[in-house]
This record gives sequence, C-alpha cells and structure tokens, in this order.
Amino acid sequence: MTEKRVSLHGMWSSRLVFILAATGSAVGLGNIWKFPYITGLNGGGAFVLVYLICIAIIGIPIMMAEVLLGRRGRRSPINTMMELAREAGSSPRWSWLGWVGVVAGILIMSYYSVIAGWAVAYVLDAADGAFVGFDGDSAGAHFGAMVSNPGTLAFWHAIFTILTVLVVARGVRSGLEQAVKVLMPALFLLLALLMGYAVNTGYFADGLHFLFDPDFSKLTPEGVLTALGHAFFTLSLGMGAIMVYGSYMPKKTSISKTIFTVAIMDTLVALMAGMVIFPIVFANGLQPASGPGLVFVSLPIAFGEMSGGLLFGTLFFVLVVFAAWTSAISLIEPAVAFLVENRGMRRTTAAVLIGAFCWVLGLVTVMSFSSWSFSFEFAGATKTDGMFDVLDILTSTFMLPLGGMAIAIFAGWIMQRADTVDELGVGEGAGYRVWYTLVRYVSPFAVGILILNSLHLLPT
Repeated sequence: MTEKRVSLHGMWSSRLVFILAATGSAVGLGNIWKFPYITGLNGGGAFVLVYLICIAIIGIPIMMAEVLLGRRGRRSPINTMMELAREAGSSPRWSWLGWVGVVAGILIMSYYSVIAGWAVAYVLDAADGAFVGFDGDSAGAHFGAMVSNPGTLAFWHAIFTILTVLVVARGVRSGLEQAVKVLMPALFLLLALLMGYAVNTGYFADGLHFLFDPDFSKLTPEGVLTALGHAFFTLSLGMGAIMVYGSYMPKKTSISKTIFTVAIMDTLVALMAGMVIFPIVFANGLQPASGPGLVFVSLPIAFGEMSGGLLFGTLFFVLVVFAAWTSAISLIEPAVAFLVENRGMRRTTAAVLIGAFCWVLGLVTVMSFSSWSFSFEFAGATKTDGMFDVLDILTSTFMLPLGGMAIAIFAGWIMQRADTVDELGVGEGAGYRVWYTLVRYVSPFAVGILILNSLHLLPT
C-alpha cells in the first residue's frame, strides 16, 4: 500500500536530512530556555536521570509511532489519519487527531513566536552592550519594559514570523531542508563555542556536578512528573510536526535507528545547554533555581559582568533564536501541507496565509503581558498572563498529551500489526516487541497520568 502513496510536497534527500529536520523540530526553546531552569528547580542530577528514563520509555516509542503514521500516509496529518483509518477499517473520525495537531501547531506558533521574538531582541541588546552593568533590578526592569510594550513585542513577533514563513514557503527541499542543513550545524557550533567559554569559567566542574550527580533527596513526586512532561513535550509530539516530517521520509530509512538518533541529539542539546548555563550561573553567584527568568533576567547579568560577555552573550541569544526557528517551521508545516493538498493553494500562498493568521492571533499574547492581562486559578496555581496562559494550558495540558496518547493508541491498537511491522522494518523480534508493548500499554498510561497530574486529579 505505502509504495503507491507519494508525498505531494517532496521528500527529504537523505536520512541525515530527516535527522536534522526532526532534531530541529524537537530542539527549541524547551531545550535552551526551559530545561535548564526546571532542572534547577528540581534539584539537578536526579531530575536529569528520571528525564532520560522518560525519554527512553515514553518519548521514543510515541515518536516512532508518529513517524510511522506519517510515512504510511504520506499526507498532511489530517489526510494521513483519514487514509490510515480507512485502511485499518476504522472510523474516519480519527482524522480529528490530525485536526488537533494542526490547530495545536497554529496556537503554539502564535505565542511561541512572541517568546522567540524576545530572543531576537536580546541578540541586538547583547551585541550593543546593553547588559553591561546590569544588576538584578536593572535586568528585571529591562525585561519588564520590553514585555510590557505591545509595539515592541508585536514588531519582534512579526520579524520572527516572517523568518519562519520565508523558510516554509520555499518547500521541503529548497526551504525546510536547506534551512536545517545550515541552522542545525550552526546551533551545535554555537553550543560548542559557548561550552568552551563555560569550561574556562572555573566553575565547569560545579555545573557538571549539579547536572549529573543525582541527589534523590531533592527529587519530589512532582519533579518526577515534571520530568515525564518535559520528556514528552521536548520531542514535539502530538502536534503533527513529526508526523508530517515522517511523510517526507524515504521508505528505506530505518525509523527506529533514526528516531533513536534524533532523541539522542535532542537530549544532547538540552544537556549541553545546561553545561553552558550553569557554570556561568555559578561563576557569577546567581541562583540555578531562578525559574523562567534564568535566561532573560539572570544570564544577562552574567553576560554584563564577565570578560567577553558582549561576544558570548550575543552568541548565546543567536543560539536561542536558531533553536526556536527550527521548531517554528515545523509548527506551521502541517497546516500549510493541508492547504496545499485540500485547497489547491500554492505553497507560498498557504505559508503566508498561515503565518499571517498566527501573527494576528499572536497579538492576543502580546497584549496579555500588558493591558489584557488577567489572573485566574488553574490546577491550584495562579496564572497572571491572561490569554497567553490560557493558550499555553490549552495546548500543553490538553491538546498535545491527548494527541500523543491517541497516536500511541492508533499505532498500537487500531493499525494492523503487520502494517506496523512493515513500516518499522525491524521484523518481529525483541526490539519490535518492546516497542509494541511500550506503545500499547506504557506510553498511553504514562501520558494519562501526566494529564491527571496537570489537572490535579491525582491523590496527594
């Protein structure tokens, strides 16, 4: 069956390109911005160990399933799920899974590009020496002035959206492939340069100790569930991005070997980011558990004080922009692919249309940090950034976990076993049986626990 299906959008030229593209989708603000601070908040090494275990038993099986579905269907997530449900003799309502992914990608892009815009602005600030002489108050005031200015946020939000649309509009080979072939090696090069600086801070051993020496006395049950949640979200699961990238994967490429490589590279970026950030944090007497402000408030203080801070601060925020950019192109690709397939649009038109919609919707997030902010309670926590928090909760707490769970259920319970064997191409040996067990039982159960925990429905 699959030999008769050909992607309308082109194919990756090689396995390496798919690895770069999928890694680029997975590597984003979560690796550079979120992973270091949640590691800091949850005690370091023990959290990292649990996170790696969750990647292995939850993230990788679902990612393999999502790529498997994409390559089997060779269409946008919506059309792929409709076709595969028909092939399996199941309900066409499985196409709703594709819709959830496409809509989630658009919603995430609308606020993701606002946050990425902060990093674009900080590249210029760092290069201009704006961080020199920063202390806690001035760094916080600088960040606060930026996020509370709707005009400034809308401008940088637009710049980042345009950068994303320019790549997607050029197609799979000329756009996505060329972008990841440049951006991903550049990202690793920047990480290596920054790590070279971190080694010479005199606190590199302290950073390694914090990251890799497990202290289980500091690991709480909540920390374990945080590790599970981040392992799921860091691989871009449940939003259709990996599914549509899988639809461009050559038939002869091994899904299992490729996804293991992607997971390793994604995890390597997160760990390298920690190895860059924590030595700088310790060298400047900052707190590793300073939360979301670690990158945009704490680190600028360090860059302003340290030798070579102008250069390395600029390089760091360029790194953040590159990581966000490679993820953003995967967020809107499923929607663009659907418009090309179902509405007969030219790719350029579809990319501009989706990009413009995301930018307009993103203005809701822009205003959430100023005049449209409001507070509300969710799952025992107070949220203060209005619709930004609403969109974040809607996507990360509901849409993506439900999408990931549905992917696992469809691959494990709805598809014919012979079809999954055919796509994975590893036979029915021990490796396949391990994946099949994880995707049928362990992964859906774990994601269900994650959803219940997010809603504070688990007993305490």
